[in-house]
Amino acid sequence: MTDAPPSSAAPATGSPTDASGSATDASGRAGSPVEVLQRVFGYDAFRGDQAAIIDQVVGGGDALVLMPTGGGKSLCYQVPALVRPGTGVVVSPLIALMQDQVDALEAVGVRASFLNSTQDPDQRRAVEQAFVTGELDMLYLAPERLKLDSTKSLLDRGRVSLFAIDEAHCVAQWGHDFRPDYLELSVLHERWPDVPRIALTATATETTHREISRRLELDDAAHFVADFDRPNIQYRIEAKDGPQQQLLRFIRAEHDGDAGIVYCLSRKSVESTAEFLVKQGIAALPYHAGLDAGTRARNQSRFLREDGIVMVATIAFGMGIDKPDVRFVAHLDLPKSVEGYYQETGRAGRDGLPATAWLAYGLQDVMQQRRMIDQSEGDADHRRKLSAHLDAMLALCETVECRRVQLLGYFGQASTPCHNCDTCLNPPQSLDGTVPAQKLLSTIVRLKRERDQQFGAGQIIDILLGKTTPRITQNRHEQLSTFGIGTELSEIEWRGVVRQLLAQGVLAVSPDGYGTLLITDAAAEVLSGSRPVRLRKEPERAPRSRSARGAGGSSRGARTGAGAADLDAADVPLFETLRQWRAGVAKAQGVPAYVVFGDVTLRGVAAARPTSMTELAGISGVGQKKLDTYGQQVLDVVAGVSPEEAAAAAAERGPASSGPSFGGGGGGADEAQPATAPGAARRAAPARSRPATRPTPAAAPASGGAPDLEPYPYDDEPPFDPYVDDVPPDDWR
Repeated sequence: MTDAPPSSAAPATGSPTDASGSATDASGRAGSPVEVLQRVFGYDAFRGDQAAIIDQVVGGGDALVLMPTGGGKSLCYQVPALVRPGTGVVVSPLIALMQDQVDALEAVGVRASFLNSTQDPDQRRAVEQAFVTGELDMLYLAPERLKLDSTKSLLDRGRVSLFAIDEAHCVAQWGHDFRPDYLELSVLHERWPDVPRIALTATATETTHREISRRLELDDAAHFVADFDRPNIQYRIEAKDGPQQQLLRFIRAEHDGDAGIVYCLSRKSVESTAEFLVKQGIAALPYHAGLDAGTRARNQSRFLREDGIVMVATIAFGMGIDKPDVRFVAHLDLPKSVEGYYQETGRAGRDGLPATAWLAYGLQDVMQQRRMIDQSEGDADHRRKLSAHLDAMLALCETVECRRVQLLGYFGQASTPCHNCDTCLNPPQSLDGTVPAQKLLSTIVRLKRERDQQFGAGQIIDILLGKTTPRITQNRHEQLSTFGIGTELSEIEWRGVVRQLLAQGVLAVSPDGYGTLLITDAAAEVLSGSRPVRLRKEPERAPRSRSARGAGGSSRGARTGAGAADLDAADVPLFETLRQWRAGVAKAQGVPAYVVFGDVTLRGVAAARPTSMTELAGISGVGQKKLDTYGQQVLDVVAGVSPEEAAAAAAERGPASSGPSFGGGGGGADEAQPATAPGAARRAAPARSRPATRPTPAAAPASGGAPDLEPYPYDDEPPFDPYVDDVPPDDWR
């Protein structure tokens, strides 16, 4: 939906049109957005709001786009940048991913480059020259670089077709990914008022939406809010009970050999979890801001380029990661907000194939988060906002209704039960927990009133269960009238009661740092019986396996790629052979495998078994450049030639057939685009002219700053994560 639907937009200034509405420039490049989509990216039709968004920007209008990960956001600025004259400037917050983004665009024939601190002076000058002379279609910059006068002067000397502000939620001051330099991006409108801007984010509540619009001065822009549902992701949340072992069981039962991301709260948890998984035979790597830049870069590169790597990380990792075949995202600690949770889980299943979002959640998560809020910097209003974020996250964890309904409702989107989350597939019971709550609250009240004592959950539960421990004896707690009155519940069940009372605001955590429990004003109503308490009872969880993955899941054998889902059994061997060929090509070219072709495209090839270039061209995701670069190799593999022989034959045919050494896939190709018609017609548009020489940015560390450029103190800083090794404490679980 859109707040302000654009009408048929006029062509950009300086961009003549033909009778069909196709814009052209002096180079003779193709004009209409759909022609660019078909010829360059290999898709036959736009989906959702893409066409309206692109029409708005091509016509010179501004746009603010809220669209989920995997929804095709990149095409919303890539296509207009190719239709409008000039260079599209993309503001991207993570320089570590710019090389992969450029590789992906170059592989489909788009002239792309970047400017950042990984380049030496000669490389930067080559890119600047290409921009000024009009030899670039797209240029990536970090927001910090736009603050430099030298960058602004450079943009003045060239022709900018549009400004794309990616990850626009980074402008939200109290958001989960706040970047102060995003606040400076209003200068784009002030300095270049005639250049259209498009700001995009994958997640935003109505409050964040308004803040993005206000801070980027996009109130008068067309606002597009797409459907936030990711139906291919199965959401599951379970109570913590040995989280590392739970994670191991989850991976082995459902995602053995799959790529995944595991999020932990602290750096120390990242290191210990990655080490644990490696000892269990799982290829896992750590990633957090405490690692040196070289280690982070190597680990990220392996995750992107190799199959089956599990990245264990803090929230420093993930934003901008375009790997489409991440089959699961797991959280071993409670996210601080629903926005953060949605953003992080959205990194699974970008290719539209089945994926899992799995979270282990326990009492100590709630206590730790409450304590962190109480001890956080900022005023009372800031702490109230943090508490509201946490309350919404706790509500999602404790709901007995469909999790997807709850999740989408947080973003203001109505929905119906999905039948692809744990509460739909195995509904929990909602029980009257008033009496257990009264017993627990009474124990806390008596300890304070009769002994002037406060304790954490462990001691309270021991009292209710009537345990005889040294601490019980030392404090004479066996003399309390509530001693032993809670034996109807197990220790785990009592911890669930405490967790849910904290979530409901009946209990609070003392700011003393020791995790002691306090009652709130709401406890009086519970103790008097005027406020009933409903508690969630966890259902018995049947063992899960790859052959029983719930609605939308796949049935596949060990280490068979998830892309094989929905393929006929006879087509699976060819699909796996194509993946083997792709892995070899990607390794030889030094690019991620998905940059060659995504699983969705290989699945289409395996099912269709094309025998000619024309038939191959009709498969979604096969654009003209990829057809020229890889087409004959794919046909050879389909015909039964081994992947190694197909690659060798391509090498003998020479570079005209095998493609340039920087080859790869398509920008936006990782986000599955439906094929709605045969694709042969997409070849009619003329090919884009290319410069005689192409600047080649390097990802190596910079050897020094150029004397004619200002220093770059920001855009090569390590990513942010908030918690160092000793927070939370080792035994906080």
